[in-house]
Amino acid sequence: MSDLYDDDILLWSERQGDLLRRIANGESVNERPDWANIIEEVESVGRSDLRAVESLLLQAFVHMLKAQAWPNSLSAPAWQSDALLFRAQARRAGSIRRCAAWPAGEHGRPAAATGVSDLSDDAGRTAWLKRHVA
Repeated sequence: MSDLYDDDILLWSERQGDLLRRIANGESVNERPDWANIIEEVESVGRSDLRAVESLLLQAFVHMLKAQAWPNSLSAPAWQSDALLFRAQARRAGSIRRCAAWPAGEHGRPAAATGVSDLSDDAGRTAWLKRHVA
């Protein structure tokens, strides 16, 4: 079964799903699930989800910094809007709890719960990045 995993992961996943459903329903089966690859795939889903949330939070952070650095830019409202959108998408993604949630604060800044109330200085940005991106 491991060869199928390497050759056609879609077919492998369909077969493993069917096999696991049959076992869960109490059916006696002769085939053994491909546990090693099933475990790897389950762990991979979690890592992928976490990376997606980290990426969304980083994008939100970058857009917040741009809006704060150039408040008179014609793009500033779009950057602020994009930052809110990225944060909302991160909240909807499953692993936000692992990224130490970024609750909405005053003027688009993270609330005190993140431990950083002001991102206008290097110390604030560095602290936030260490917590949420590194």
